[in-house]
Amino acid sequence: MATAATARSRPRAALAMSPDAGAAVLRPDTLAALGAVCDLTPPPVLDDFGTARARAALAGAELLVTGWGCPPLDEEVLAAAPRLRAVVHTAGTVRGHVTEACWERGIAVSSAAAANALPVAEYTVAMILLSGKRALERARDYRTARSREPWLRLPDVVGNYGRTVGILSASLIGRRVIELLRPYDLDVALYDPYVSAEEAAALGVRQVEIGELFAGSDVVSVHTPLLPATTGLVSRDLLTAMRQDSVLINTARGAVVDQDALTDVVRKERIRAILDVTDPETLPPDHPLWECGNAVITPHLAGSQGNELRRLAELAVAEVTRWAAGDGFAHPVRRERLAFLA
Repeated sequence: MATAATARSRPRAALAMSPDAGAAVLRPDTLAALGAVCDLTPPPVLDDFGTARARAALAGAELLVTGWGCPPLDEEVLAAAPRLRAVVHTAGTVRGHVTEACWERGIAVSSAAAANALPVAEYTVAMILLSGKRALERARDYRTARSREPWLRLPDVVGNYGRTVGILSASLIGRRVIELLRPYDLDVALYDPYVSAEEAAALGVRQVEIGELFAGSDVVSVHTPLLPATTGLVSRDLLTAMRQDSVLINTARGAVVDQDALTDVVRKERIRAILDVTDPETLPPDHPLWECGNAVITPHLAGSQGNELRRLAELAVAEVTRWAAGDGFAHPVRRERLAFLA
């Protein structure tokens, strides 16, 4: 049984995110696990820091467990939370709520980005392999024709043996994709100006310039975070340089790609596109990409959904447990790395 002194040493924690995020991520077992190591302000979650209840919770909180829809932790909010020392985010990017004021305060920040990277990487690898077999298009044609094409006569462009897969950015997700592709007979190329030749060799990839990545790959998979320097990075010139009938996969952010240029090359049937993100998101109902048979558009589903949300919760609980024990975070977000993170 815990002594009174032990109970008093437990950090006080509050939950801050949208109600939908709270319902999806904070299941009873997660709340119980958090409550085992913290004095947890019980739900409902805080989604407006201006309420009396929120101000009361913030006043004593040493730790915030955040999620999608958490309001910004600006100077005014931090002034109402004088004891706050750490933020554990149950999702990926912290850009929406962790402000400069947090870094100036010296607040420690952790994110579940590593857990969210895995389903995105799994989706990407699945789409790389399916696109090589032209599975989605052939399923559509099969449904229409009700008969099989003579598979022994299919050209060499069908299949995955020896295909070149270009990875744009060795981000957290890009690295997981590279890792998951290792068992396959693929040539994996990488463009990332921040990766050294030694690091590329350790990753087991062939390092190329961005022009060669697009011109020389059968598939280009975009894993670049959306930053001022990467907005529109995938330009018209790069898209038009892609091989006839090659594939662009984007699971990063729509604005990394020149959307108008992409629409043009897809409509001309120069390339195929698998887009889990677009610019804007969602595309207007009359956007021409909806009608393109060589474009697959999915509703931003690559990231954690359904039972995959449990992985985010488990990582967050593990981080809170470590922090409460004084061990620090296993998945810290570093202020100096923000310029390279999603």
